[in-house]
Amino acid sequence: MNLRNRTILITGGSAGIGLAFALKFVELGNQVIVTGRRQSVLDDVHAKYPKLHTIQNDVADPAQIAALATRVKADFPNLDVLMNNAGIMLFKNLRVPAVDLAGLMAEVNINVGGVIGMTSAFIDILTANKGTVINVSSALAFVPLPAAPIYSATKAAIHSYTQSLRFQLEESGVEVIELMPPTVKTDLAADMTEGDVVTVITTEELVKQSFASLSAGALEIRPGQAKLLAFMRRLAPDFINRQLWKASKKLVPVLAR
Repeated sequence: MNLRNRTILITGGSAGIGLAFALKFVELGNQVIVTGRRQSVLDDVHAKYPKLHTIQNDVADPAQIAALATRVKADFPNLDVLMNNAGIMLFKNLRVPAVDLAGLMAEVNINVGGVIGMTSAFIDILTANKGTVINVSSALAFVPLPAAPIYSATKAAIHSYTQSLRFQLEESGVEVIELMPPTVKTDLAADMTEGDVVTVITTEELVKQSFASLSAGALEIRPGQAKLLAFMRRLAPDFINRQLWKASKKLVPVLAR
């Protein structure tokens, strides 16, 4: 992937992985737009990093995606990179009925619906500009974390979707990249602790490893423990699944029956 002189849109770019990537892209001389759901957070980000363009947007809302696409295509006609990064992770107890069935689908609507909707809304400009799509999935696409069952399922879905997208776009000139982070020290994984099974890396280390892979032309990037989990999924799936269950069992919410 060419890492310089690009116009880049990053969803969920006001914190965590998205912000870390945004700042690195700016450092390399790119024009970067980040989106997020909370305007106050975006205002703080823009005040601290004035080179970043910020736009409030919720990728779970198709109407907001459509409005964002109209605005960005008008204001940034050279857009040639879409990084689908926005996502949430919730620990769920599947043994009891959900009180809020709509809330039960939140991760699906953001983590999967957001990626599919954003990609579709911007595919015309990305094709015209021979651009790049970067979908952020997770090492949990290979091996689920049972305490976060819906999150893990959404990342497996994005892994599959990205593979199909890459095939369909292979003659269009659009590059399709998948970034599969391990557990990263961000607010998203605040409840995860490092142990015998889970290895936590910093956003700085994630950016370092990921940009080295992007520069080398990798289309599927597995930093840190992600590579090991992919290997263990093939070598000993029952063992690694059981280990992740043991490591995360305490994170399953205790709910009244």
